[in-house]
Amino acid sequence: MKCVIVAAGQGARLHDVELKPLVPLLGMALIEHVISRAHAAGITDFVVVSGFRGGELRARLDVFAARQGVQVRHVVNDEWHRANGVSLWKARPLLGEPFVLTMCDHVVDPAILRALIDAPPPAGGAVLAVDRRLDNPLVDLDDVTRVQSRDGRIERIGKLLPEYDCFDTGVFLCTPGIFDALQASQAAGEDSITAAMNVLARQGRAGVFDIGGRLWIDVDDLASLGKATALLQSGRL
Repeated sequence: MKCVIVAAGQGARLHDVELKPLVPLLGMALIEHVISRAHAAGITDFVVVSGFRGGELRARLDVFAARQGVQVRHVVNDEWHRANGVSLWKARPLLGEPFVLTMCDHVVDPAILRALIDAPPPAGGAVLAVDRRLDNPLVDLDDVTRVQSRDGRIERIGKLLPEYDCFDTGVFLCTPGIFDALQASQAAGEDSITAAMNVLARQGRAGVFDIGGRLWIDVDDLASLGKATALLQSGRL
């Protein structure tokens, strides 16, 4: 199974430190942690979508992939200033069967990925790994994407939902049907993966997978970088 990693954006809140995917975290680049954890879950085939300062990222990953014994194929998104659904769309030619989708800044317990891979998505749809701990101190409530679910399916998803029962962890198991949803959301003027998931939700094809007590963190600013460092140093993540 392939794993697609979206790594095209500017990462404005960490841009002053380093190119976001290459921000150092305990001796490794942030995206190297993402790949290593997916590798620990059994994935060896990666598709990385780069954009902003992409040459630096691609060169670094080629060295890392050779060292780790994994395959990294590159997709270039020259429209990196648009929402993240554009990055996923540009990877479409490489994705003819179900695949894992994640972000370059989400560090997760490999057990989440292993269990998600065993959770079949709805036909032509996608499954999102969700965190039902609404009091999780690792979650930035001002930035996290919120999810309203019912009976194992997403009803609505978005950053500004007034009512929600879980959080989007940024890890998905997708069928190629996600591309039809992306096309529909883009036609409506919305370029994000979240918008595509709302399309699937309206069709009853967006499932949720509860990660239970497993840990994850979105490393999006200096505060979350510090939390991730502490979690890794303690061996909790």
